[in-house]
Amino acid sequence: MSDLLLHICCAPCSVACIRQLREEDVEPVGYWYNPNIHPFQEYKARRDTLRQYAQDIGLELREHDFYGLRQFTAAVASNPDQRCGYCYACRLEDTARYASEHGFARFSTTLLVSPYQDRELICATGEKIGARYGVEFAPYDFRPRFQEGQQEARELGLYMQKYCGCIYSEEDRFSNRRKKELHKLHKQQGQARVQPGCAC
Repeated sequence: MSDLLLHICCAPCSVACIRQLREEDVEPVGYWYNPNIHPFQEYKARRDTLRQYAQDIGLELREHDFYGLRQFTAAVASNPDQRCGYCYACRLEDTARYASEHGFARFSTTLLVSPYQDRELICATGEKIGARYGVEFAPYDFRPRFQEGQQEARELGLYMQKYCGCIYSEEDRFSNRRKKELHKLHKQQGQARVQPGCAC
């Protein structure tokens, strides 16, 4: 049995992580628990893509298949700008608990591949939770292989999501797109920049 339970946020992010671990003679067991992903069709697309990818590469995959819209939004609604800390903690805690209950010595997460995530906070959270459950958090640094993994995921035809996961990150995606569109429009009109707070 593998001693490493690897929390997987999505198939594309897992590509580089699993490749690196196998090159280091570590055969992880994948773990799906992502109640932060909304709406349901997005959740289903990511889950089902991972299921197929795991089958294709011979990865053992365990699941806590829970679409947690109400619980997640209730937990972060009062301060959505600070939601990432809760998002990391809830997923890592579930992973650590499962690891402890099923005989794994270590756990980690594919979140550590992304240069857009807060590595320092992920590692601090993982170490604290791991100590609570008696399992070691393995702070792998998969980031150098991020672009390589993303490119391979595209070549494999994996579903590539357009935002981090929660409904707030989807809102940010469209908000940022709109800001860029407005900035381009104002430049074309000879204006220096879009004024903050513009909601047109």
